[in-house]
Amino acid sequence: MGVEHPLGDNVVTTSLDFVVNWARRSSIWPMTFGLACCAIEMMATGASKFDLDRFGIIFRASSRQADCIIIAGTVTKKMLPVIKTVYEQMPEPKWVIAMGACACSGGIFDTYSVVQGIDEALPVDVYIPGCPPRPEALLYGILKLQDKIGRERNSFGSAIGLGERLEPAA
Repeated sequence: MGVEHPLGDNVVTTSLDFVVNWARRSSIWPMTFGLACCAIEMMATGASKFDLDRFGIIFRASSRQADCIIIAGTVTKKMLPVIKTVYEQMPEPKWVIAMGACACSGGIFDTYSVVQGIDEALPVDVYIPGCPPRPEALLYGILKLQDKIGRERNSFGSAIGLGERLEPAA
């Protein structure tokens, strides 16, 4: 009566790295940190037309809950200490996406008050050029970040104090 063993005597083997990386890349929670016009494109990407939820991407408003920060727009030297503080509050592992020409390289603002690329202060994982980049470009950049996370090695071991996390080769 009924099904005694619905799955049979199956055995699944995989690596711990694969399972941990699958969970991390399938649930990226980016910090909403819009600084200029690129923030509007970031909001459009989070809207229903592009539906980031299907990729497990849920925008967070708290740095303590986010594992990715999207720097969207012009970074001024006055704002840089705040960005660094927010980045330091994020739990490990954490990733950075530079969105827009201003975040990537300072854009057209070659002045004393504008940081000429957020990579001067934070380790950037994915650059998304454009002024402003389209929502499709941000979506593509997030998918590239997911690929990068999936190729990491020793991600679980580094979390429990056994060695360092190994970044994938470019």
